[in-house]
Amino acid sequence: MTHTLPRHILLTLALSLLTVATYAQHRTRTITQSASASAKVSRQFSDSLRHYADSIYADSVRVRPRLTATDVAPLFLPPTFYKDVPHKAFSLTDSLTTVDELMLLLYLNRPDLVSATQKQLEKAGPVLAPTTVTDKPAVEVAETKPAEAMPNDVDLIVLKPNFWSFGGDHYLQFFQNYVSSNWYKGGQSNYSMVASLTLNANYNNKQKVRWDNKLEMKLGFQTTRGDTLHSLKTSEDLLRYTGKLGLQATKSWYYTFQLLASTQFARNFGTNSNYVYSDFLSPLNVNVSIGMDYNINWLKGRMRGSVHLAPLAYNFKYVGRKALATRYGVDAGHHTLNDFGSQITVDVTWRMCDNISWRSRIYGYTTYERVEMEFENTFSFQFNRYISAKFFVYPRFDDSRKRDDHHGYWMFKEYTSLGFSYSF
Repeated sequence: MTHTLPRHILLTLALSLLTVATYAQHRTRTITQSASASAKVSRQFSDSLRHYADSIYADSVRVRPRLTATDVAPLFLPPTFYKDVPHKAFSLTDSLTTVDELMLLLYLNRPDLVSATQKQLEKAGPVLAPTTVTDKPAVEVAETKPAEAMPNDVDLIVLKPNFWSFGGDHYLQFFQNYVSSNWYKGGQSNYSMVASLTLNANYNNKQKVRWDNKLEMKLGFQTTRGDTLHSLKTSEDLLRYTGKLGLQATKSWYYTFQLLASTQFARNFGTNSNYVYSDFLSPLNVNVSIGMDYNINWLKGRMRGSVHLAPLAYNFKYVGRKALATRYGVDAGHHTLNDFGSQITVDVTWRMCDNISWRSRIYGYTTYERVEMEFENTFSFQFNRYISAKFFVYPRFDDSRKRDDHHGYWMFKEYTSLGFSYSF
């Protein structure tokens, strides 16, 4: 039995097939147009690059620009509906550029990708819309030579390098103690002051030679009611020079020749006595040594200084007053003492914080028969740029002197002061 489909069903099937064929033909034409437009843009870019490349190797090349960054910018920016594109498409006078054709294909086939319109961009700021590529006058690219500089009269000043550096510090400190005459424990009122000046002059040629010089001067006075013969006596008295001449061996070590000389300024009397305990050049100590220096730069630069190790040292001691000869280890009736030994000197300054610092000096000398050792410590508390307090502790060991029944060969000195200080 033969069945014939109704006419309306056949008509529906025919229309469906026609629609599918039309869509396929339109899709193929769209893809072909898109590929053709993309190939055209790529060809124009390659032509422009070839022309510009030729201009590098030729003295003069006429280059006709094709596309600019402004022309192709819409292809790389977020998809935007520019009103100029459809206007050109329906205009009888204007023609679509390659970029315009690509944008039109985007609007017709993938309108869902368009995220903004030109009107929205105009509210936000200037719009970068596609422009028509037109022929522009040829640009002449020619080789240009820089203009020769005209010689001018210039005065050259050559400065000689300065390898010297200078610095130092000084302070003036005071101390006052008052005790009434009827104080139940007794005691005496006194006033004291101490002044200090340190000068540094250092030479460093940045190649291998260093020459460091330091001069220390310190003088202090005190008054006591218990001393009826002297209204003013010295409490601190120092004049000391330290010189080092070094030749660099490694980064931190130097072969060093050191000269150390020390004495005092004024006489020092006993309490209620005219007996002189010490005087200028009584004694005078001069120590010459050869060894090595190590430069200290620790704790990120907060601790600086040097260590001098000398296996060979010569010590000269002079006492101007013969009556004081035996007091300082010199034979009776003589002025001088000469001996050889080994020596060590350590000078370190540790800046614990911005307002507290510790300056320490260790000096040791031995002939392997006698030993001299000094350990000076100065703690500085800086309240501001000019006001500071200082705490000084000074133990000393010397077995060339007569042994004391209570302290043995040890001696000790200490004071606390407040006053003015300044570094330069």
